[in-house]
Amino acid sequence: VIGDYDNPKVRLPGGGGAPEIATSSGEVFVLLRQSTRAFVETLDFITSLGHYMGGDSRDRFNVPGKGPTVIITDLGVLRLDPKTREFKMASLHPGVRREQAIESTGWALAFADDLTMTPPPTGEELQVLRDLNARTARAHGGADH
Repeated sequence: VIGDYDNPKVRLPGGGGAPEIATSSGEVFVLLRQSTRAFVETLDFITSLGHYMGGDSRDRFNVPGKGPTVIITDLGVLRLDPKTREFKMASLHPGVRREQAIESTGWALAFADDLTMTPPPTGEELQVLRDLNARTARAHGGADH
């Protein structure tokens, strides 16, 4: 819903397949901008089960697959702690400060003991991304960027 759950402005038709993907995929990678709007302390509603209450919740509910294991943001990479199922900042992208990641997270962000800097993309990776961008632009009638 958009707005108050009991009296919404708009009621949408569902999760669009996301619940099935989240519970049936072998592993899920999440990509999004890191902000306090996206990284909230408490969810009002869960559409797609991740690790629910942490720990062994996924196993207790007999949900197959690993669920989300990595979150890649514009600030860094968060990886799943195998025991607690908490996402911890494992690497920061070049030029990003710890304080910036903390300020963009709505909970007490934990950092991995071996926090690293995200390596820059290789020439081959950049070429693959540029080729993908060009193909996407052509497919949508746009010019190459």
